Amino acid sequence: MEHHHDDHDHHGHHHDNRYSDMQARVRALETVLSEKGLIDPAAIDAIVETYETKIGPRNGARVVAKAWSDPEFRAWLAADATAAIASLGFTGRQGEHMRAVFNTPETHNLVVCTLCSCYPWAVLGLPPVWYKAPAYRSRAVIDPRGVLAEFGLVLAEEKKIRIWDSTAELRYLVIPERPAGTEGMNEETLSTLVSRDAMIGTALAGAAT
Repeated sequence: MEHHHDDHDHHGHHHDNRYSDMQARVRALETVLSEKGLIDPAAIDAIVETYETKIGPRNGARVVAKAWSDPEFRAWLAADATAAIASLGFTGRQGEHMRAVFNTPETHNLVVCTLCSCYPWAVLGLPPVWYKAPAYRSRAVIDPRGVLAEFGLVLAEEKKIRIWDSTAELRYLVIPERPAGTEGMNEETLSTLVSRDAMIGTALAGAAT
């Protein structure tokens, strides 16, 4: 897929600016409300934390749990992730296409975005700060094994790592491997095993956090 560089740079900066403007407004509002004694800063932090780690990623976690539990849904996700995810009620802005990539015993998938901060908000919530850092993006491509080790994810040498570069048009969702010993779990319980980072590829699905 070719990108016209000017457009893409413009998109990237526009996107980043809008995001940081929003953050700046939120921070300014927090300061005013806190100074007037109208709100406890910890309460705001709790709300932001909920969006970053609970509401957004829980959507993606449900997609993963359904893929683990339902072979037909898994096949649909592999064939047309945008439609399969939309069927559960999670859609992004128009024009965003999702692609699911599946971890296997042989292959681990890692998602980066080398050109801009492309990130499927509707499925994963707010992006982690490091995801947008140029150092993460460039190093993940050059030394993915080393980057993953810094996240505490040490993969066997023989396991292949595939890097997927998200763009404004196409965003990737990693479907982690289903943890052993979860055969009896329902989708609701399974979804608690899936973190945001597991759906980017910087962690594995595992014990509920």
